Amino acid sequence: MNFTRWSPRLPGSPRRTAAARGFRGAVPTARRQGRRAAAEPPPGVDPDADPAGPAGRGGGGGDAPGPEPDTAPAANPGADRGVDPGVELPVSATLGRLPAPVAVVHGPDHRIAYVNDAYAAVFGARSPGAPARDALPELAELGLLPLMDQVLRSGTPRTVKARRAPDTRSYTFTCSPIDVGESGGVLVSAADVTDQVEAAERLRAGERLQREAAVALQRSLLPEKLEHPDDLRVAAKYQPGGTDAAVGGDWYDVITLGAGRTAMVIGDVMGRGVRAAAVMGQLRTAVRAYARLDLPPHEVLQLLDGLAAEIDPNQIATCAYAVHDPHEGRLVHASAGHVPILVRDAEGTVRRVDEPNGPPLGAGGWSHTSAELPFPPGSTAVLYTDGLIERRGQDIYEGVSALATAFAGATGAPGVVCDRLIRSLGVTAEHDDDVAVLVLEHPLRDDGEAELFRGAALDLLGGVEAAPRARAFADGVLASWRFPAELRELGVLAASELVANSLQHGSPPMRLRLRRTDRRLIVEVTDGDDRLPRRRQAAPGDENGRGISIVATIASSWGSRRTLGGGKAVWCEFALPGGANR
Repeated sequence: MNFTRWSPRLPGSPRRTAAARGFRGAVPTARRQGRRAAAEPPPGVDPDADPAGPAGRGGGGGDAPGPEPDTAPAANPGADRGVDPGVELPVSATLGRLPAPVAVVHGPDHRIAYVNDAYAAVFGARSPGAPARDALPELAELGLLPLMDQVLRSGTPRTVKARRAPDTRSYTFTCSPIDVGESGGVLVSAADVTDQVEAAERLRAGERLQREAAVALQRSLLPEKLEHPDDLRVAAKYQPGGTDAAVGGDWYDVITLGAGRTAMVIGDVMGRGVRAAAVMGQLRTAVRAYARLDLPPHEVLQLLDGLAAEIDPNQIATCAYAVHDPHEGRLVHASAGHVPILVRDAEGTVRRVDEPNGPPLGAGGWSHTSAELPFPPGSTAVLYTDGLIERRGQDIYEGVSALATAFAGATGAPGVVCDRLIRSLGVTAEHDDDVAVLVLEHPLRDDGEAELFRGAALDLLGGVEAAPRARAFADGVLASWRFPAELRELGVLAASELVANSLQHGSPPMRLRLRRTDRRLIVEVTDGDDRLPRRRQAAPGDENGRGISIVATIASSWGSRRTLGGGKAVWCEFALPGGANR
């Protein structure tokens, strides 16, 4: 930018001196050497004389002839630069009327050439001639001095955005190279962007509030404290995405089903924000309701699939559901588009459970299936969401392999394993996706602890004579477990009623199972008929219908379910004296 272009003079007007053209107390504006030579009059010619002179008006009196019309120099050097030759543009007056702060500096140490009134109003009055580092400390505080050095060297404008000034307003500063002085200068102009900055801050604050609300909603919908089954040790951890990522719909739960069985579920609702968290909460509530029906895993997922389509047809979710049965030492599981479960055996070998895996919840039109896998004492499993393993530019199964490697060496309690897996996969507070991890362990117990976890079973063969054999078996087993006499009598009565009910209404094969833990006694009878019993009020004259009512009265809880291979199981539980709930 050349300020000499801003001060053309009218034809015939006297030339303005450099001081008159300059800034208030500023260093005079330098013209390029060639421009000065072309604009200055020849030696001996009065600059204030009439350019035409007597000779130009046809009279004598001048030795030098007037220029030819077609070769006469331009009266105004700015006329060929787009400046109206009839307009005078005094620089200091023009910049002084600008509402935006403007400062002009020159030389390598950026000495002050000029500041306008708007600049003085924001930063205070400044004395010309002093270097900017001493006289313009605000430029150093705003980080503009290095930028001005770059502009002076490169001749290219530079801009810094939204810097807060001492008047608490925000400005965007532009540094532009100009021709001033012998070594050039810089024009510093500021544009007030306070309104835009405040609007952006309000928007960010609103986004933060929305994210905090979504995180609070999601955390309130996740279980505050996991249920701790008798035979398993479980731990879970949820970590929302970083501050720049909206919260997602990852969730998990642990549900005790009765008779020592435990359901573990983990899911991921696609999408982010409050909507995803709300859908997650509805699915988790539904899972708990369906789990109380003690349905096989694939039936639970089929019910969830229909519910997900009703909640939001455009919302897709994945889910993995598994049930641990300590009687069988197995894990029954099903998946709806979820990442595979990993299982580590007692020797440390990790296997990936890929099948069966149906479509995600909400896709509809598909049936899910369940499968079984051994889960004896010493086994550990991890259920997780894709935020733990998925990375941009990497195949998701590479992430699964990395998790399997980390899981093979992650020893300790389930809570410790959760933390180690998250660290091993590089998940930090700035991670861009939600992460949920659920670890369950079927621990190996020493001899003293194993005494509190025992089981016994009897196949019921024959007809009505199986009932007395079942009573004798139950009495002998409970006596060997050194239960108090009162609890032993209740256990034998419950076993007798359940066996009698199965003999009358069920079909072979039939089996009586007794199991004790450190907290409860479990009595369970299975048979080949899938019709579930229900409790009803028997009339005084009825000979039948009292068995289940008796069991429900004497036991702490009871229930029934259909078994995976067909048939049913009916069970009841008795709380042991001194059995503390963990």
